[in-house]
Amino acid sequence: MVKRSGGRSQSRFDHRDEELMSAAEASALLGVKRATLYTYVSRGLVRCVPEPGTKENRYVRMDLERLKARHDARAGHAAVASGALRWGEPVIDSSVSRIDSDGLAYRGHLAVELAVQGRSFEQVAELLWTGELPSAPVRWPAPELPFPPSSLVGLLPRDAPPLTVLSAMVPMLGASDPARFASPPEQERMRARRVLRQLGAWVGGAQGATRVAQALKEETVAASMARAWGVEVKQATAPLDRALVLCADHELNVSTFTARVTASSGADLYACVSAALAALSGPKHGGACDRIEAMMQEVRRPERAATVVRERLRRGESVPGFGHQLYPDGDPRTPPVLEMAWAVRPEPSAVRVVRAVMEAMAEAGHPPPAVDFGLVALSAALGLPPGAAAAVFGVGRAAGWVAHVLEQREQGHLLRPRARYVEQPPRSRSPDA
Repeated sequence: MVKRSGGRSQSRFDHRDEELMSAAEASALLGVKRATLYTYVSRGLVRCVPEPGTKENRYVRMDLERLKARHDARAGHAAVASGALRWGEPVIDSSVSRIDSDGLAYRGHLAVELAVQGRSFEQVAELLWTGELPSAPVRWPAPELPFPPSSLVGLLPRDAPPLTVLSAMVPMLGASDPARFASPPEQERMRARRVLRQLGAWVGGAQGATRVAQALKEETVAASMARAWGVEVKQATAPLDRALVLCADHELNVSTFTARVTASSGADLYACVSAALAALSGPKHGGACDRIEAMMQEVRRPERAATVVRERLRRGESVPGFGHQLYPDGDPRTPPVLEMAWAVRPEPSAVRVVRAVMEAMAEAGHPPPAVDFGLVALSAALGLPPGAAAAVFGVGRAAGWVAHVLEQREQGHLLRPRARYVEQPPRSRSPDA
């Protein structure tokens, strides 16, 4: 009988769905010697299974990570782990995008450079999904409508914001796709191309079913959005394409984290995108665009900008759209978007209002605008309807959601953080009457 090293294996449990690690990997993860690892096995803290054809065992990653979390907590790392969920230390390994002193990079390519070089949104999406930047133009085939657009449009209010329309549409796409479960990566990328084409075409869905059908005839997502909103396609396509590229991913933001958590449960792509859209709608994320638009309505005229800004600050209210916690020197994505907005001629009065607010904030010594503000400026320049800026944000970010969903599935583990229970103080009893 061959004596097996690395502790007694437990081959009786069903380990087919478990991620296993070698002894060297397990020891490195825990930061201990192999002898200590074997002790954990003997105590039942870590399960292992025999490696066929060798004398070695392989160890269950979930057990190892659970044990490491317990040790870190005892060592005082609980506060670090808690802070990681609030703009703290990185908690997930990812190769999709990077944010550092050089700015935002997609798979090693600076996002701003991709945008100003004129790379299309479709090219950047393929880069995020595959790691390879296509050198030739990318054209995704126009998808078929799996259900009559009128069946959904008839349920929507005429003034439904674009994000609301997209949030209603994506689950219907999922319900119409019986093959959506557990598809291989290439099939999922084909599905993702169809989803992004549909997202671009449906931004104007509340204005009528014919808008959707017409938009799907355009060759690109940006052109589809211009057609769906009823603006001049030739004038609007390039600015929208640049904005989509700059919004395509942003590391582990709220909606992307939501998409990854959903993907880790094994949910299909439509469910992941739907969950991300729900997170995006919040006023502290993509919904910030709506808050900026509302402030512009409050300002109304350029000459009122300084007064409105001053009064908001005096009352302790925020002026949304300025400063970004990850970019202390200014959001690098904003200038390329504003450049496209300022280039539209003749300059609409709404753009002059946006300019005036930005100048008033600069004179008051506040940080430069974030990309949300730039999207509102671009929407004003192109004459897009209310809610369009948030929709551009969402359609662009969907490329990143897909990339993170694919990456999370490849990593294979369930994202399930633990809560640190905090005892509530006892309730004071009211005195007897």
